[in-house]
Amino acid sequence: MNFLRGVMGGPSAGPQPSGADTIQKLCDRVASSTLLDDRRDAVRALKSLSKKYRLEVGIQAMEHLIHVLQTDRSDSEIIGYALDTLYNVISNDLEEEEQEENSAKQVDDLGSQFTEIFIKQQENVTLLLTLVEEFDFHVRWPGVKLLTSLLKQQGPQVQQIILVSPMGVSRLMDLLADSREVIRNDGVLLLQQLTKSNAAIQKIVAFENAFERLLDIITEEGNSDGGIVVEDCLLLLQNLLKNNNSNQNFFKEGSYIQRMKPWFEVGDDNCGWSAQKVTNLHLMLQLVRVLVSPTNPPGATSSCQKAMFHCGLLQQLCTILMATGVPADILTETINTVSEVIRGCQTNQDYFASVNAPSNPPRPAIVVLLMSMVNERQPFVLRCAVLYCFQCFLYKNQKGQGEIVSTLLPSTIDATGNSVSAGQLLCGGLFSTDSLSNWCAAVALAHALQENATLKEQLLRVQLATSIGNPPVSLLQQCTNILSQLTGQIAENLGEEEQLVQGLCALLLGISIYYNDNSLENYRKEKLKQLIEKRIGRENFIEKLGFISKHELYSRAAQKPQPSFSSPDHMMFDHEFTKLVKELEGVISKAIYKSSEEDKKEEEVKKTLEQHDNIVTHYKKVIREQDQELEELKQRINTLTSQNEQLQATVTQQVSQIQQHKDQYNLLKVQLGKDNQHHNSHGDTFQMNGIQTEEVSKLKEELEEWKNKHELLQGQLREKDSVIEKLSSSQLEMGTTEQASQISKFGGLEHNNELQKNATADPVLRDSGATAATSSELEGRLEQEIKELKSEVKALSEEKESLKQQLDSSSSTVAILQDEKSKLQREVAESKKEQDDLLVLLADQDQKISALKIKLKDLGVPVEDEDDTESGDQGDEDEDGDEEEQDENAAVCYHEN
Repeated sequence: MNFLRGVMGGPSAGPQPSGADTIQKLCDRVASSTLLDDRRDAVRALKSLSKKYRLEVGIQAMEHLIHVLQTDRSDSEIIGYALDTLYNVISNDLEEEEQEENSAKQVDDLGSQFTEIFIKQQENVTLLLTLVEEFDFHVRWPGVKLLTSLLKQQGPQVQQIILVSPMGVSRLMDLLADSREVIRNDGVLLLQQLTKSNAAIQKIVAFENAFERLLDIITEEGNSDGGIVVEDCLLLLQNLLKNNNSNQNFFKEGSYIQRMKPWFEVGDDNCGWSAQKVTNLHLMLQLVRVLVSPTNPPGATSSCQKAMFHCGLLQQLCTILMATGVPADILTETINTVSEVIRGCQTNQDYFASVNAPSNPPRPAIVVLLMSMVNERQPFVLRCAVLYCFQCFLYKNQKGQGEIVSTLLPSTIDATGNSVSAGQLLCGGLFSTDSLSNWCAAVALAHALQENATLKEQLLRVQLATSIGNPPVSLLQQCTNILSQLTGQIAENLGEEEQLVQGLCALLLGISIYYNDNSLENYRKEKLKQLIEKRIGRENFIEKLGFISKHELYSRAAQKPQPSFSSPDHMMFDHEFTKLVKELEGVISKAIYKSSEEDKKEEEVKKTLEQHDNIVTHYKKVIREQDQELEELKQRINTLTSQNEQLQATVTQQVSQIQQHKDQYNLLKVQLGKDNQHHNSHGDTFQMNGIQTEEVSKLKEELEEWKNKHELLQGQLREKDSVIEKLSSSQLEMGTTEQASQISKFGGLEHNNELQKNATADPVLRDSGATAATSSELEGRLEQEIKELKSEVKALSEEKESLKQQLDSSSSTVAILQDEKSKLQREVAESKKEQDDLLVLLADQDQKISALKIKLKDLGVPVEDEDDTESGDQGDEDEDGDEEEQDENAAVCYHEN
């Protein structure tokens, strides 16, 4: 154990062994020792030496350490030591620190070489993946660090091994669910290295629910206020989404864009902008830009832009844009992010046009941004971001272009001067003493006119006040005055620095030749070509025109729409301008070398092409109309087919109903035949729907009796009504005797007779008071009797109505049965006719059969007649009968004996 004491710092006697000798002894001990404790101690000693003697440990001990990982998996401690030792050997982190301290001691990239040795056997990486699955902290954490280091050194090779290993990526995704934050955070770093520049692994990681887990971690850590873990998660999300259309679509379809909105809920306080928060928010804005980048497919970008508007993310970004106290780099990145969120999306562009800055009075956000763009004191990067935002706002936005140009026209300029418009800011920047403002304003105005011929014509109306007392001049005239000396600059042989300016002047002259319609006599195509040939020369002109596309800054600007310049000196070309140069360079070169005859032919060809274009547009219009008519006819066909299907369904239902009615008709026909037989044997009486004719006659007689009673009661009622009228018309002074006589004439009621006797016997009743009392009492009784009679009449009338209804129903049933009877009789007659026809046909067939038999007999063919067969059958029956009679006679003789 002397070498172990030397390694661990214990006292030793004799000469000290070198590091290589000690490592060799430790490797022998690991390979030959049978005790696990000895092997563990040896591996622990190798771990302590691996930082100082990295090369020796890597060369001598790597094979033994891999063998330990394969054989001693039951002991987590020795596995942890072995993984730590391999990590120290392969990782370059410690080496970089040493190189910083002592730069003279530069060594080769040992980590890359040892990584190649380790991954040469793919089983080693697979073994490492199985060890990462272990839950033991001393095994899992070193395994994660070692695998991360392997991916840093030889990323593509290790990625390919993990990709082909079964469930390789899925095993690593389990690290994000580990409850121990150290392993989870290192797992995020591992996935960062794993997903770099590998679309296949990125897709697998995304479909292993990585977005959900990473967003949960960011939320748990506090969104933008979180620590470096949030930064690592955002970097991993960028790896998964950048240039990966499949993952971007999955991210949008999974409604993960909505979960990004809380990231940008920044308070209004000016404090709290730590360096980590700025970094996190910067990465969050970059992640939004990844989803809406102009390099993405247009459909994917448009869908993400709409989702960001509907979830309120764009509104939140505009809030940060207009907030106070936001750091400059965050404000710049926010402007770039808003630019790409609204680029080419009409809904988002309209919303951005409606955003106002929180000022007094409120101003549109576009005006506030343009004020920053033409302000010399603003940072260069911020001014470039504002220009990009203005370009994106006008991209494919004719409505916005019209609004910007309208602020330049004289009719819309505010005479009071209280408010500054976008047009005034652009014109001020265009003729400012600051060259950067000149360039930004010129590019912004160019984008306001992009692919919009109507606005180009309106821009000719813009008037500029050059100085006090002088009349205003047009915008085009002012620009022409500034560029009046360009042709002279082309002719001069300046240095190489001026070649770009000469190329731009040549481009401008070429445009004036190519688009010249020869409407001005002094500036026809031919005269301008002669001017170029005399003063410059055709070859020299084409050479100077080519200076533009050969310039380095031209190539940079042509790569992407965003104006990204390191300094104002590099601010030369706009992305849309490079497209224009690429489109016009070839056609201008051809136009310069064309002769007048070729120009005439070209003009004739253009005229014919215009005619053809007119014809084509006419036919296109006709085709559109026909397409519309076809669409209408298709819709009508669809409606008619649907109606036809409905009618067919109803027809099938009706056919089935008809079939049911036929079946019922056949059943009734059979029943009618039976009923006819029954009626022929028992008389002509029949029963109709349970009601016989005798009952109907009785009901009719009862109805007549009730009618007579009703008439009698109505007569009595009329008589009583007349009596009441007479009594009411008579005076109160009439005697009770007359009233009694009238009452006795009317009714013969006993009570009235008694009243009449009392009235005649008592002379006092002749008084007027008594007469009035008796008359009122009589009237009350009469009214009561009349009411009773009316109620009886009403009851009788109701009974009459019910009897009428019964009679009507019975008569209707009788009529229905009579119709059915007549129908059945007709059918019976038709069936009899059919039977007669069948009998006639049978007779004809018998005649034909007999004639054919006669012919066969004449031909000598033996034919049996039906009569013969029938007589033969009868002979057999007679023989049987004779035999039976003989048997009976024999039996009788036997009984007699």
